[in-house]
Amino acid sequence: MLSKNINNYFLALYSLIPISILVGPMISLANIVLIDLSFIILILFKKDFSFFKNRTFQYLFILYLYLIFNTIISLDPNSGINRNFGFIRIIIFFLSINYFYQQKNFFNKVFYFWLMVISVVVLDVFFESVFGRNILGYGADFVDGRVYSFFKNEAIVGSYVYAFFLILLGFFLNKHGSNKKYIIFIFAIVFLFSIFVTGERASSVKSLISITIFFLIFKEFKLKNKILLIATTLTGILLLIMSSDYLKLRFVDQIKYNVSFKHNNYFYLYKSGIEVFKNYPVFGVGNKNYRIATCGKNTEDLKENEKNYFCSTHPHQIYFEFLAEHGLLGTLVIFYLLYSIIFSKWKIFFSDNNYIQYGTFIYLILVFLPIIPTGAFFGDFLLTLFAINLSLLYASNPKTNIFKK
Repeated sequence: MLSKNINNYFLALYSLIPISILVGPMISLANIVLIDLSFIILILFKKDFSFFKNRTFQYLFILYLYLIFNTIISLDPNSGINRNFGFIRIIIFFLSINYFYQQKNFFNKVFYFWLMVISVVVLDVFFESVFGRNILGYGADFVDGRVYSFFKNEAIVGSYVYAFFLILLGFFLNKHGSNKKYIIFIFAIVFLFSIFVTGERASSVKSLISITIFFLIFKEFKLKNKILLIATTLTGILLLIMSSDYLKLRFVDQIKYNVSFKHNNYFYLYKSGIEVFKNYPVFGVGNKNYRIATCGKNTEDLKENEKNYFCSTHPHQIYFEFLAEHGLLGTLVIFYLLYSIIFSKWKIFFSDNNYIQYGTFIYLILVFLPIIPTGAFFGDFLLTLFAINLSLLYASNPKTNIFKK
């Protein structure tokens, strides 16, 4: 057992995770690094090194070694060195969540605090969609209709809500699903609608797929109730889209317009990713080096017209990103390790009717949904959200928790 002061210290650090992400990447990184350093000190004091024998930890560490190798063979090692060497923070963070999930009611308190934070963000999203600015005044200078909420000028609030939404839904279904199931799903639908209101199409599609899966696997609902709830949700989303000129533009007009490849920037990004892969087929250009390959180190070195390249920071789709930056062999290494960590254990994840595991597993699967645009996988924002879900996927079940004997 940990002392009350140590317990409260870590409780505060984990509770602040969603707030730190809202404030900015440097604060989010600082919070996770502080968790990691504190956890290392705790583990050294406790002399609990049993995780070294755990296969999942070993796979994560092999991935880390591969990323270090990827730095060495990169076009510009300096571009990706922080991202690759910094991956160790994700491994330690993963271990720490598994460790503290064993503490009685520890993460129950964390989840309740996360609910308060995410609920404020959801309300803020609706507020900004109506008044054109969020409750702190952000967004007033933008006229494109996008909802940014506390992220000021980054259109990622939908992705943010989505990443925590499934965790919280799973937690409350585990805790109150038998007697408050309809109330929980009403709140879930409100969260779902807030993601659609942001206009972020990829997050909206993933969140709709996710909640539909939840409706289907939730054993407390009869089949006719599941069908009715899904139909009602889809109808509500359709009405929401058709009642807003901006959402109609995002989800109807722009999709119809982008069906033609010549109008679709993502087509050119994906094509560019393939071109980079064709020129660097074995190990790619290196993590975070896609921009170097397509844009050059300086603006005067712009390369996008040289080899059908489209100048950007990354190809905006995870498969093309992996192929361009890691090549065929590197992509196979990454996918083998991720498969071994996530997908090979799906029978265990679905054996105990644990809705936190359902939610995190669904989130992790849909990260790899083909064609749908994505952020940079190894970028701080997406990787942090991925790490939170991966860590809770393992930690929330005694059969998979790294520190359970």
